[in-house]
Amino acid sequence: MMEGGLALAIETSTPLGSVALGRDGRLLGEVVIGERTHHSETLLPAIQFLLDAAGESTAALRAIVVGAGPGSFTGVRIAAATAKGLAHALSIPLHAFSSLAAAAASAAQHDRPVCALFDARRDEVYAACYRFLDLLGIEIMIEPAARRLDDLLHAALPLGPLFSGEGALRHEAAIRAAGGTLAPPHLGVPRAAALLWLHDLNGDVGRVDVATWEPEYLRPPSAQRRAS
Repeated sequence: MMEGGLALAIETSTPLGSVALGRDGRLLGEVVIGERTHHSETLLPAIQFLLDAAGESTAALRAIVVGAGPGSFTGVRIAAATAKGLAHALSIPLHAFSSLAAAAASAAQHDRPVCALFDARRDEVYAACYRFLDLLGIEIMIEPAARRLDDLLHAALPLGPLFSGEGALRHEAAIRAAGGTLAPPHLGVPRAAALLWLHDLNGDVGRVDVATWEPEYLRPPSAQRRAS
């Protein structure tokens, strides 16, 4: 369990973003950024509101935790740039965890595997499967990647997982037809509070170099794919 003072988490890989504040394993607050807002415009005000509500300031921060993607290219880029900027300006550590792991952690059920899916378009999903070992550790059972749904189901169903995330909701009929079980929609959101939990469990693993770290896009943005 990590103990490092006040930590700020940022997660904007999907349309419903969030920021969270925690200290030594205790959640102090979380602000959700709505789907119909622009993360580029609302992220910094949400962070300031959260700090003010907790009676804290950026000077008190001791770590930044960010959702590393995959997901919306724009959302992932905004979170990464904001997190890197804050960590650099404050000279504090930056920790990055897969946004798929954050979505899976929100639906964690002791040792049952959780497969988190985000919509990757082109009939694909960004997906990864995790087991949370009595909620005290993390095992990656299927690494994050962009996959066709059929390929993911073939690999994941023998694990007996719970499927979560907006990609699972989009493909609910196919997953249920194959014998899969879905988590309730509210448990499939990659929350900033879940990033804080992942940091508390495994912060040393998630620490990255502020100068060189890049998010996990998993594939180029659509504009770049069209140009290639």
